[in-house]
Amino acid sequence: MTQPPSWKQSTVYASRSLNLVSDETINTVLLALADEAVAQTETILNENAKDLAAMEKSNPMYDRLLLTKERIEGIATDIRNVASLPSPLGKQLMETVRPNGMKISKISVPFGVVGIIYEARPNVSFDVFSLCLKSGNACVLKGGTDAYNSNLAIVTVIRSVLQRFGLERGIVTLLPAGREAATELMNAVGTVDVIIPRGGKGLIDFVRDNSRIPVIETGAGICHTYFDEFGDLAKGAEIIFNSKTRRVSVCNALDCLVINEKRLTDLPALCDKLATKKVIIYADEKAYTSLNGNYPTELLQKANDESYGIEFLDYKMSIKTVASIYDAVEHISKFSSKHSECIVSEDNKQIQFFDKMVDAACIYTNVSTAFTDGAQFGLGAEIGISTQKLHARGPMGLAELCSYKWIIKGEGQVRG
Repeated sequence: MTQPPSWKQSTVYASRSLNLVSDETINTVLLALADEAVAQTETILNENAKDLAAMEKSNPMYDRLLLTKERIEGIATDIRNVASLPSPLGKQLMETVRPNGMKISKISVPFGVVGIIYEARPNVSFDVFSLCLKSGNACVLKGGTDAYNSNLAIVTVIRSVLQRFGLERGIVTLLPAGREAATELMNAVGTVDVIIPRGGKGLIDFVRDNSRIPVIETGAGICHTYFDEFGDLAKGAEIIFNSKTRRVSVCNALDCLVINEKRLTDLPALCDKLATKKVIIYADEKAYTSLNGNYPTELLQKANDESYGIEFLDYKMSIKTVASIYDAVEHISKFSSKHSECIVSEDNKQIQFFDKMVDAACIYTNVSTAFTDGAQFGLGAEIGISTQKLHARGPMGLAELCSYKWIIKGEGQVRG
């Protein structure tokens, strides 16, 4: 009896088969998937409930794991948005004709097979598949144990749609939970072209240090907002509140408020709304003095050296007081993960200095860092936020899931 092909064999075959699938067919599949995701909401939520039952509600990751009817409808909207975007494939990035008549073109092409290792975020399964399919890539998913039932339900829905349209099931593969499967994926040389980890610093470091496959680092966000001496109080208060409390478990959430010492008298007003969400503040000496008596005592603690450079992923935030924008940039440079950084200021010179001197994928002026998101950038969904500088940086959409190849045409030219 013939043995069924391994996931590696079926994935490679599926990846190659996608080269002959039209963008029109891909869009039809994506639209059908959006409808099917909504139609299968009850099934998906039932499986998600099994995962949620094993996690404490007090765990900040609970919100990431949670799926709701509204969130599934939002996911379906994102899938439809991806379908509406122009194909990133077959774009002529450069063309030249050499003196000998040889015509050279640089054309965008898929990576081939994209591996994703991610934590308790089942929405990633839909996001990754839709972006990979639109960009002509097969995908191998290695989700966390916490979300395995949810991910399995989602991949089952995806494969049912692929089967309906006669496409290969191996276009999407969900690996078993556990570290053994992650190790297999990270060593799948010749099958997987790139691995993208999505999660906290520990996960990203583990994948980078152990993978034999090229890695695009994404996810870890230690985000700062600098409230400048020329900052607008009303803008600053709303930006700080939104970027800290909108969703604390995501990578674009605020972790550290850096404040110019000339504006310490405004610090209570800047932090006032945070108390309504019971945000714990770790304040340095000057900030603590300003907040003491003006912020709930049980939520105010003194900062130490370990209060900075932390991705809290919780209702917690540190505050650092600085004497100038130069000191602010130095503090951010020391502790930033190069994800998203913000300045609140009305002075163009200060803003220009911040833009030039802060090294991060996304630099904001008077805007919440919560906008670091592929959909908010007009990319449809996103496959992650790259914090490195090779190939891709910031929100990764369709274009960032492509490589390129050179097409050379001639009339019999030979090299002397």
